[in-house]
Amino acid sequence: MAIAKAERLMNLALCLLGTRRPLSKRELRGSIEAYLEAGSDDAFNRMFERDKDDLRELGLVIETVENLDGDTGYLARRDSNRLPPITLDAEEAAALGLAAKVWQQARLAGAASGALQKLRAAGMPETEDAYEVQSALEPRIPVHEAAFEPLMLACRDRRPVTFDYRKANSARPEQRQVEPWTLECWRGHWYLAGWDRDRGAERVFRLSRIAGKVRSRAGAFTAEVPDVVTVRETVESWAGETATRTALIRLRADSGYPLRTRAISVRELGDGWEELEIPYGHGLDAWLVEFGPDVVVQEPADLRADVVDRLRAVAKD
Repeated sequence: MAIAKAERLMNLALCLLGTRRPLSKRELRGSIEAYLEAGSDDAFNRMFERDKDDLRELGLVIETVENLDGDTGYLARRDSNRLPPITLDAEEAAALGLAAKVWQQARLAGAASGALQKLRAAGMPETEDAYEVQSALEPRIPVHEAAFEPLMLACRDRRPVTFDYRKANSARPEQRQVEPWTLECWRGHWYLAGWDRDRGAERVFRLSRIAGKVRSRAGAFTAEVPDVVTVRETVESWAGETATRTALIRLRADSGYPLRTRAISVRELGDGWEELEIPYGHGLDAWLVEFGPDVVVQEPADLRADVVDRLRAVAKD
C-alpha cells in the first residue's frame, strides 16, 4: 500500500531535523520507508527532489552540504528552523485567533490554522477569556462563489483573467478581460476591483454575477495598480449610498430588508405595503430590479423609467 505524501514529508523533515551531520540521498532512501518503495533510482530522485522543494516551500530551511568525498548531503539545522520569541499579549493573541477563524470557509483556512498552531507551539498565550471571545463571536467570511478562489490567487499573483459576467439588466453574460487588483466584501457580497481591458477603465464586479469559470491569461498587467483601491466607495456610489438625491418607493411588507437599512423614512400604506425614502444615486435602478415585484418606484420619474426598461430587457431575454 502506497504511503501518503503527508507522512512521507513528515518523515523526511524529521530525518533532516534530527541528524547532527548531513545525510546523503542514499542514507535518506534507506531511512524512509516510502523511498524504499520507489521502483528505480530515477523514480526516487524525482520523488526526493519534489519532497525537498515542498518542504522548503512550507518554510523548512534545508541546507545542502558537500563533504570531502564530493557527496552531497542534506540537513535542517534546528537553530535555522526555530521561530523567534513571541511577545504577543492576550488581546493580540485573541485578535489573531479571530482572524484565523474568519477564513474557515476559504482556501486560506489551512494556512491560517497552521500558522496559529505554530504560534501556540512557540508560546503564544491563549487565555480562557480569549477562548470565550473567539467561541462567542465565531466570525465568518461567507464565500459561496466559485470565482472567489481563482480571483484571490490572480490578485495575489498579478495575473490577468477572463470571465463571463452578467449585468443586472441582462440575463445573457458577456466576456470580460480584467486585470484583478483586490477583493472586498461589502454588505454580504464579494466584489472584485480591477482594470477592464475592453473598456479601458477601472471597474468593480460582483462575484455572484460571474458565470462559469475564471480563466487565467498569460502576460503582465497593462495598467498601473493604484496604491489604494476604494472598492467600497465605488460600490457605494453605484448603489446610491453617497447620493444627495432621494427616491420614493413602495415596498412590500416583510421583504427587501437591505433597502430598509438604507431608508431615510418609512411610512405604512396598508394592504401589505410601505413607503420608503432612500438615497438615489447612479446604479440604484439596477439594484431595485433585483427585488422584482416587491418594489414599485413612485418617484423620481427617471428612476421609474430606468427600472421599467431594465425589467423589460430581462423579460425579453
